[in-house]
Amino acid sequence: MRKLWIIMLFFCLVSFVYPAAASASAAATTDISANSAQINFPETVTFKAHLKSDKKITTVMLEYGDEQLTCGNVIAEAFPQFTPASQLDVEWTWEMRQTGSLPPGAQVWWRWHVTDENGVETISERQTITWLDAVHQWQTISDKNLNVHWYEGDKDFAGKIMDAAKTGLTGNETRAGLKPDGTIDLYIYANPDDLKVATLYAPSWTGGQAFPKYNIVIIGIGPNNLAWGTKAVVHELTHVLVGHLTYSCLNNVPTWLNEGLAVNSEGSLGEASQAQLDDAISNNTLMSVRSLSGGFSEIADKANLSYSVSYSITKFLVDSYGQEKMTALLTSLRDGASIDEALVKVYAFNVEGLEDAWRTEIGAQARAVTPNATATPPPTDVPTIVPASGAPLAVTPTPFSIPTSSTASNPPTQSPSTGSQSPSSSSSNVPLILTGTLLLLCCCLIMLIVIAVIVAWVVIRRKGAKNA
Repeated sequence: MRKLWIIMLFFCLVSFVYPAAASASAAATTDISANSAQINFPETVTFKAHLKSDKKITTVMLEYGDEQLTCGNVIAEAFPQFTPASQLDVEWTWEMRQTGSLPPGAQVWWRWHVTDENGVETISERQTITWLDAVHQWQTISDKNLNVHWYEGDKDFAGKIMDAAKTGLTGNETRAGLKPDGTIDLYIYANPDDLKVATLYAPSWTGGQAFPKYNIVIIGIGPNNLAWGTKAVVHELTHVLVGHLTYSCLNNVPTWLNEGLAVNSEGSLGEASQAQLDDAISNNTLMSVRSLSGGFSEIADKANLSYSVSYSITKFLVDSYGQEKMTALLTSLRDGASIDEALVKVYAFNVEGLEDAWRTEIGAQARAVTPNATATPPPTDVPTIVPASGAPLAVTPTPFSIPTSSTASNPPTQSPSTGSQSPSSSSSNVPLILTGTLLLLCCCLIMLIVIAVIVAWVVIRRKGAKNA
């Protein structure tokens, strides 16, 4: 009887160990090598990898995105076309002209999800690359929360830009309590033409852009226009600081307020801009406050007047009611209030009430009263104006909102999707584990039945021997 139990125990151990060993053998992962990203700035970035497995590879999915401030975990997926095999090369190209470009200096990340015919998934390590042109020999100087990147001019030139940036941060903290959230990168292109080559879909007069979600500022500044450039740096840094303070998925800051604060951070208007504003007041050609809530004109003169008017409106609020109420207005917008709700809460008047008070203050004619107020259009960031030849323009606003990640492609018919997976998820061979578990349970159940039959047979046999 003892020998019988030993034999049964041996069979149980075999039935447990064999499925586990088979599962471990079948769970061999795919080798992912030559994993790279090639940038063709500013058009495309192409992701490539070589895949090798003992089993046929049936699904390949590229997961990618960019590092930015977002309301949620936004992940894009792409499915490269390929023929299932145990060894293959895959690649997929992110077309920036289709999705909208990223700002120079943005961090692009990616990783591969590869599944074989047994359902075993392999996920490569997350990798990153800087979205930046390789044409220029970039240099960098750093100081606390600032990095200045440039390629033309000496270190003294870069040092003056750094000094202007530090002064801008100090002034914004003193006047409005605005502090940087992380390190801000400033990419200084040598001229507006180089800047335009590095961006897509920007107006012809673009001289610089701020990207608060990325903590990035790009400006075209050469040694010959440093006076304008130092003001532009302060202006764009203000946009980054305001963008972080007011960032919300619930609402937006109207353009007149965003641009007005940035121009105010530079100081007073330049002579040409002030003259243009005075002329608009005299001729009653001022834009309405509500009309400045969205994007500004593509025409440089009209855009410049929009910035000057925005400056005047914001200056009126700060001078008349103080900086604390301005900060309260920004906080209220961040918390989800509309611009009308925020103004009423802080100043006890809405957009039209603000315009009436502002026009009275600057000596302009009363606004034309319309039967119904026009709904506030969504704000649109606008780029910095290039300084005109001769007297530089005093205003230097920010950029168009640019899409970040492209949508996922439809999976090819020969490579069905296994579903999306968040970055925090780990590889889990669910089908394989279930199969192994069921196989083990079945083996144990069969062994128990066999043991029960043998024990019953032995008992019956012994009873028969005793009766004999």
